[in-house]
Amino acid sequence: MSEHETEVVVYVVSDAAGDTGELVVRAAIAQFHPIHANIRRAPFITNEASLQRIVELANEQGAIVLYTLVIPGLRDAMRRLASQYSISAIDLLGPFIETLEAATGRRSRKEPGLNHVLDADYFRKVEAVEFAVKYDDARDTSGIQKADIVLVGVSRTSKTPLSMYLAHQKFKVANVPLVPELKPPDELFKLDKGKIVGLTIDVGYLNVIRKERLKALGLPDTASYATTERIEQELLYADDIMKKLGCVVIDVSHKAVEETASLIMEYMRCK
Repeated sequence: MSEHETEVVVYVVSDAAGDTGELVVRAAIAQFHPIHANIRRAPFITNEASLQRIVELANEQGAIVLYTLVIPGLRDAMRRLASQYSISAIDLLGPFIETLEAATGRRSRKEPGLNHVLDADYFRKVEAVEFAVKYDDARDTSGIQKADIVLVGVSRTSKTPLSMYLAHQKFKVANVPLVPELKPPDELFKLDKGKIVGLTIDVGYLNVIRKERLKALGLPDTASYATTERIEQELLYADDIMKKLGCVVIDVSHKAVEETASLIMEYMRCK
């Protein structure tokens, strides 16, 4: 995190895995750049004592709590503890579940984790995630022909995070880095251009990202990897390759991964 960013601590509390809560936090925090969310998951909560420990920590750290608790007793306990400690706590599921019960005249099942039932849909997602890991960064170019989507772009254009996000939407995604010193895989030029998405980025924005990356690795930010000259060279090269491929190109500058992924999925639906 740079010196100009603000950090907010958010505890995501759930009686299941907490995926839903974390996705909501990330979607919301994307609207507040350069604010950074330090997300701390507290999954599979089963008792009030565990809730109290989390609330005490949140109180000490001035944190926000977002909870997705479907067991009524736990939900009630969280409301009471939040009031007792005067912390900011958001009930993500409770009000909607109660509204659905009133609208349908039926009681909810009150079972955590039902959106992670081991059905065919779940296994498609797992397969897509495994695919994204295996064919990340063109480590195995055979994945290019098997993929639903192939992402191409220079380093730090969010290829890997996008691959994982899209995998959770059940797309099999391979990604290929474009580097002037490396010839792109032949498989790329044999692929239907409608499956390829090029990622580009503003020179200045990428310069900042790469400098931060070098700092995080304990390296000087003066390395050629982060110089304007090198970045311009890479982007010109990548632009030339994308033109040869004839693929759609998305500018990821200042976009959250979720926003870029949404544009990609819309393109895939409409092409």
